[in-house]
Amino acid sequence: MAGRLSGAILAAGRGQRLRPASGAVPNPLIDLGGQPLLLRQIDLLIKTGVSPIHVIVNSETHQLMHQRGLRLPDGVELLVGDTANSMESLLRLGEHIAPGFFLLMTVDAVLYAADIRSFVTNATKIVANPGLQLDGALGVVKWGDDANPLFAQIADDGVITAFGERQTPMVTAGIYLFSTAIFVHAAEARTRGLDAMRRFLAMLLKKGVRFAALEVPRAIDVDEAADLRAAREMIARESE
Repeated sequence: MAGRLSGAILAAGRGQRLRPASGAVPNPLIDLGGQPLLLRQIDLLIKTGVSPIHVIVNSETHQLMHQRGLRLPDGVELLVGDTANSMESLLRLGEHIAPGFFLLMTVDAVLYAADIRSFVTNATKIVANPGLQLDGALGVVKWGDDANPLFAQIADDGVITAFGERQTPMVTAGIYLFSTAIFVHAAEARTRGLDAMRRFLAMLLKKGVRFAALEVPRAIDVDEAADLRAAREMIARESE
């Protein structure tokens, strides 16, 4: 895989289920380890060497960022959009990402910094193998107690064969390496009325797009109060 790796962060969701535990703060601005989730994700991507980084937030988050004087580092392009769903947020980001591969994270996916670096190293190597003909790689983690997981069916060769609600040992971990070639299917996805990134990914598999699965040791999708407590404990252990 040649060329510089771009980065992207999905942070436009409203995070309604977490509002009671966060003091009505939108997910990107929830404090984790002394900094907002969004800034933590940006810092982690910067440390992997990706550049530029494209971030999408909704207007509420953007207004609060302005009120709090929250400045983003150089090399970060901020998009503001009240998108209808995660797929639309991804497709909006895709309009700004240079052709090639890009590293994508959801704002509420909490992983150890070392595991993110390992994922990037392994994912870039595997997609560069011409014999595998891969369009990307997805981080997966053993399913624990995530209330709304995206299960991944994985073949013996490590290629994902299906996404869905059918229970499997592995679920997506909120970190992805994608080729911008996936965006050629954007118009069809919109025509079909797909309403979530997970449904877009499922459609891509049916179109013959190939993704490898790479296991990460630990990942928390911060979606509810219990997730936030677990994420804070996880980050505290990381800094010990």
